[in-house]
Amino acid sequence: MIINALGYENKGLHYTVRSAVPQDAPQLSALRLKVDGETENLDRVQGEAFIGPGDFQSLIASDTASGTNLFLVAEVQDRLAGFARCEGSPLRRLAHQAEFGVGVLQEFWGYGIGRSLLEQSIGWAEAIGLEKLSLKVLERNDKAILLYESLGFEVEGVLRRDKLLADGQFYSTIVMGRLRGDRGGSASQM
Repeated sequence: MIINALGYENKGLHYTVRSAVPQDAPQLSALRLKVDGETENLDRVQGEAFIGPGDFQSLIASDTASGTNLFLVAEVQDRLAGFARCEGSPLRRLAHQAEFGVGVLQEFWGYGIGRSLLEQSIGWAEAIGLEKLSLKVLERNDKAILLYESLGFEVEGVLRRDKLLADGQFYSTIVMGRLRGDRGGSASQM
């Protein structure tokens, strides 16, 4: 599904959220690599599971053609500042849900880009009739957890000692879900 570009302004920053297109692939490859190096809140260490521009082009094309996937980007003055991806399942028993993931460059934290990406993803899920969106978040990522809760996500479980970070400590991963009809913040009902 293609999401038309929507413009936002927050704290003087103008940005657009839209569906990813194949021409975004080189910037997405560099963006993902940089985001992975800016925080330990994601699964990867910078450079792990690298996706090059060609692979991003293929992923964008397949997500665009799929009725169960969505790939969004946030753009600031022709520069990608963040992305979100929802991945559904082709399996009938799981076809009612999709998993959400997001990444935003650190220099653009605090401008509502993650919220906008998530709200657009919730709108997409509503439009195609999904019953559930789910995500995983590191237990110490308090800002993200508060954002997800404000949009109707609830804790469904905890994966204990799930990640080993650079400080040598293990951290748990929180599994969160948003069911159709759950409300939160300014997002519409799913």
